Amino acid sequence: MKVAFFGKQFDPSFTHPIQVFIEKLEENDVSITVEESFNSFLSKNTNKKFVSFKGALKKGDADYLISIGGDGTVLDAVPLVRDSNIPILGINTGRLGFLSNIDVESVVKAADALLKKDFEIDKRSLLEVSVDGLDLSQNCYALNEVTIHKKDTSSMITIHTYLKHTFVNSYWADGLIISTPTGSTAYSLSCGGPIVMPGSKNIVLTPIAPHNLNVRPLVIPQEEELNLTADGRDESFFLTLDSRSHTVPNNSKVTVKPSSFSISLINLKEQNFFSTIRNKLHWGIDRRN
Repeated sequence: MKVAFFGKQFDPSFTHPIQVFIEKLEENDVSITVEESFNSFLSKNTNKKFVSFKGALKKGDADYLISIGGDGTVLDAVPLVRDSNIPILGINTGRLGFLSNIDVESVVKAADALLKKDFEIDKRSLLEVSVDGLDLSQNCYALNEVTIHKKDTSSMITIHTYLKHTFVNSYWADGLIISTPTGSTAYSLSCGGPIVMPGSKNIVLTPIAPHNLNVRPLVIPQEEELNLTADGRDESFFLTLDSRSHTVPNNSKVTVKPSSFSISLINLKEQNFFSTIRNKLHWGIDRRN
């Protein structure tokens, strides 16, 4: 078995469980490689030496990618796996942990699950983005959301939105979030959007601080293509794909469509979307229960 690691620097309190996880894999002759920028930190904190890899993984480079950090780390791991179909297991050393949902107390259980292949695969859809006149290169995919938002002033922008060629609305707002079901529990939720179950094949359009209060989040079919342009008092606006931002000139055409591939997340057998939601959003925590 070949396992690749990617992550962010974590608090020293997490060092021991991460080391236990790695040693469990090593005891079972698992080949380990670590993403180049994370390698020096992980080697220093675990007193082990690892082989590095750089850039995107290809099919056959690894059987699994272990993401150590929070949800943002899992999002940053997406360009590393792209269409290789390498599943991602997220160990949470961050805060909320919707995507990185293996807590450090469960690392031994997670290692055993990998070794025995005793887990569930959760397929998550992505959005693919193109912009006239802008090369997004290999980073044109978003697992959570694509966001158009104002840049340097307090003035709102206007986002003209079309579903293919059918006019939907001109949103006067601070911005517009185009969210996948995965991203429905992220930025969209904080702006009043609905929670959407993964696999629902929907996209949510959630305006950010809209000028018209009767403009509400809108759910549309995921297979439809969106075409958007934005303008305002500034000469440009921000286009953000998960955590990656680009400056885009006003009136540039932005096209958002479903990606041709999905991302595979690893869940332990007792985990599912609703157990994660109940845990992370504290559903049912009431003195009457």
